Amino acid sequence: MLTDVLGMRALRRLREQWIAEAEEVVDRVLAGPAEIDGMADLAAAFPLKVFPDAVGLPPENRNNLLAYGDLVFNAFGPQNENFQRGAARLSELSQWVTMLCQRENLSPDGFGARIWDASDRGELTVDLAPLVVRSLLSAGIDTTVHGIAAIVHAFATHPDEWERLRSEPQLARRAFDEAVRWASPLQFVFHTTSEAVELEGIELGQHTKVMLLVGAGNRDPRRWEDPDDFTLTRDPSGHLGFGMGLHQCVGQHVARLEAEALLTVLAAKVRRIELAGTPQRGVNNTLQTWKELPVRLTT
Repeated sequence: MLTDVLGMRALRRLREQWIAEAEEVVDRVLAGPAEIDGMADLAAAFPLKVFPDAVGLPPENRNNLLAYGDLVFNAFGPQNENFQRGAARLSELSQWVTMLCQRENLSPDGFGARIWDASDRGELTVDLAPLVVRSLLSAGIDTTVHGIAAIVHAFATHPDEWERLRSEPQLARRAFDEAVRWASPLQFVFHTTSEAVELEGIELGQHTKVMLLVGAGNRDPRRWEDPDDFTLTRDPSGHLGFGMGLHQCVGQHVARLEAEALLTVLAAKVRRIELAGTPQRGVNNTLQTWKELPVRLTT
């Protein structure tokens, strides 16, 4: 059902709108100082505008979505100080997100309303509908934000690849996939075996937890030539950043379209992206995050 809601047909209708939104974000940034925080001013600002709009959320308090996502991805790891830091706001953020996902709080033309419409048709239960909307907010913000931060950082440190994109803007989507492979915003995930299985000569029993090292797989030299290089000459399809098979991310095309829209506009307006200071990493149990990304944009 989510694949229909977030499918290519729905996203084609959003492409022009998101390009226009990217124009507004980039023009606002370029009207200010040449040195910006690529994390806050680009990587977070654009997804926090277009994706909640597409879901149908009200405009207030959207920065809470980043705090909520940080909490969710910390919870996938150990209950350490990172988890405890987010857990202090667990009740507050959980109640806030639960309220957002109710039908009366969603605009009638967004992804969220279409999920509720599916419950009217009996495709899922009324109790399940707000949880499905919530799943979009749990997994659809932080990963995209830090993926876009990764591509901004990649181009700031690989000027030749930025020149390649400016001369071939149709490579924008490939560039984002290569950045997801190269930087792996999601570093690992856990799955549980449904039955006993042998993996590389090791017997795993039913209901055994398996940790998948996504970041390592995305730089595995047995799969990728020069895996530590970021390059637009590579076909990055087959990377593990959006999962694989039954476990593929249903919102991957949304993330790609967000990145494509922003990169297309940046490539048309910005001649050079350079680091303007030392980037500061964030800390999360399962995500590779950014706190600050100082860059200088030359038009």
